[in-house]
Amino acid sequence: MVMPTGPKDIKQKSETPSIGQKDNRGQSMDMTKMIIINTVIIAVVCSLFMGINYHIQNSLLSQKLSKLAVAAGEEEDLSSGDEDVVERGIVVDLGDFILNLSDTNARRYLKVNVAIELSRKDTDPDPTAAASGGGHGGHGSAPDPMAQIEQEMSQYKPAIRDAVISCISTKNSDELATIAGKEQTKQEIKESVNAILNGEREVIRVSFGNFIIQ
Repeated sequence: MVMPTGPKDIKQKSETPSIGQKDNRGQSMDMTKMIIINTVIIAVVCSLFMGINYHIQNSLLSQKLSKLAVAAGEEEDLSSGDEDVVERGIVVDLGDFILNLSDTNARRYLKVNVAIELSRKDTDPDPTAAASGGGHGGHGSAPDPMAQIEQEMSQYKPAIRDAVISCISTKNSDELATIAGKEQTKQEIKESVNAILNGEREVIRVSFGNFIIQ
């Protein structure tokens, strides 16, 4: 009696894996490897780019800071030079002033000492000459180098004092009680005195001392 062979053939087919399944598994592993490699490459490239960009930005920032420091140093040198010019001015004391102010509700007056600082000329004597020439006593002592300047300014002093009186007398106590009011008054005095000197000298600064309002 012959036994059927159909079931045996089916069992043999189920135990043998197909070629298509093997190919799919290999392709899946290859794709995973490629994704990992690409991810690593991208991470390395990004790291290099960020590092290079940081160094470039840091270098540019350092250059800008250096330029700013140099510019600030130059401005400081220029301002120092301006201060030296102001310090070389000639201070002329105009004396004390007692003036009525323009207050309408009450009678107020101001007591103030006014001094002006004038520009120098090339022909002005050296103010240190008297100090260096002193010590000999009697007839050997050097003359006061400021005497020439004081003699020159004596012809202008009456007109200058009148200009100061005219400027201050137009102010009231409220105006002169503020810093802005004082600075405005100084500026007006400066312009008035410069008009009197007519280019012979220039007023560098006006100073107030013993400023008392009553």
